[in-house]
Amino acid sequence: MNKTLTQTRQQARELDRQDPLRQFRDQFWIPQNADGTEKLYFCGNSLGLQPKAVKAAVLEELTAWQDRGVEGHFRGVRPWLSYNEMLRGPMAELIGARPHEVVFMNTLTVNLHLMMISFYRPRGQRKRILIEQQCFPSDRYAVESQIRMHGLDPAECLVEIGSGGDGRIIDETTVEDYLATQGDTVALVLWPGVHYASGQLFDLARIANAAHQAGACCGFDLAHAVGNVPLNMLDIGADFAVWCTYKYLNSGTGAVAGCYVNKRFDKQSGLTRLHGWWGVDPDSRFLMGPDFIPARGADAWQLSNPPILAMAPIRVSLELFHKAGKSALRDKSIRMTAYLEQLIQSELSGAIEIITPSEPERRGCQLSLRVIAGREAGRKLFAQLEEAGTIPDWREPDIIRVAPVPLYNSFDDCWQFVSQVKSYLGD
Repeated sequence: MNKTLTQTRQQARELDRQDPLRQFRDQFWIPQNADGTEKLYFCGNSLGLQPKAVKAAVLEELTAWQDRGVEGHFRGVRPWLSYNEMLRGPMAELIGARPHEVVFMNTLTVNLHLMMISFYRPRGQRKRILIEQQCFPSDRYAVESQIRMHGLDPAECLVEIGSGGDGRIIDETTVEDYLATQGDTVALVLWPGVHYASGQLFDLARIANAAHQAGACCGFDLAHAVGNVPLNMLDIGADFAVWCTYKYLNSGTGAVAGCYVNKRFDKQSGLTRLHGWWGVDPDSRFLMGPDFIPARGADAWQLSNPPILAMAPIRVSLELFHKAGKSALRDKSIRMTAYLEQLIQSELSGAIEIITPSEPERRGCQLSLRVIAGREAGRKLFAQLEEAGTIPDWREPDIIRVAPVPLYNSFDDCWQFVSQVKSYLGD
């Protein structure tokens, strides 16, 4: 890219004009500056923007409660009793799963704990949990506490796999090699779909296969993957997966999370898990009997009836994903992320380092950036961007994460971001 930065803005605007998904930006509330102009929002990997239809969807359920009271569970356009049934199909379509393998419940870390109760069952020498180096803290806390609940020592049973270098990019071969030699000591492999700090997308099928070949269970935290990168749980073969819905799924802060359980665990009555009445088979749930008869699939892990007001935004978001289409979203994500990468390399070479893999199949829409001059220079740049009304996010020790989300970001957003950074760092 040998054009000047000024000349390339016309290119960005032309790419936006040709974008078949450009109309979806108008379906979201874009945060505004004090003067009424739109902020540059690149933080969908942390909290997605609010779809404009969310308010009406929540008000609709409030009105149903107002008008019907308890009968809202059984009557109306969207009876609350079957709300999960309405959402599981679109969600299963998005992640390539069977509908009954998917359920919305709780929040991400709660679901992770519920899954580990079932799928981390240390016995004999097989008692280790394998995670990635620089794991998201909440996951690490959960894993460590589960190990302690079994009376074991995390110093012995928590294994963190890194790259052997700076720890930013981890080759799947490293995981495979460990499992090939130490697999008989591993009870569970818990791995991210996309690494939150580096933005690296992992080959999940390879990791799941290596875990199962070693005799271990395998689960994935898909918080930074769902709604961001292509997933096909039918091919991946994991035992379970968990994810939040407030990032790329745009369902609001602290929104109800999602959970996947492979169909091979359908109605396994001997499986260890925590029970609640909403996990009972629907045909016997309201008989109020003393015996727990598990519902089919992922539903068996439900504890309580779902929070409808918190699930209404998920319905709106999944409708937008269905209308946009997985292929079109992925195509735009690849093109827009590559465009941002090219601008950074062309205009900011020597000042900014991109630590996210360059290959499209190894990343989603997030680029993780480092200011080469060091952490303090990075913090200064981040503060300048915030002051200018640009919203990326910062992750310690020195990473600025920038996520051009295909549903609502534009190529011109990317151009403006690079233009700002260049003005702050100098030519």
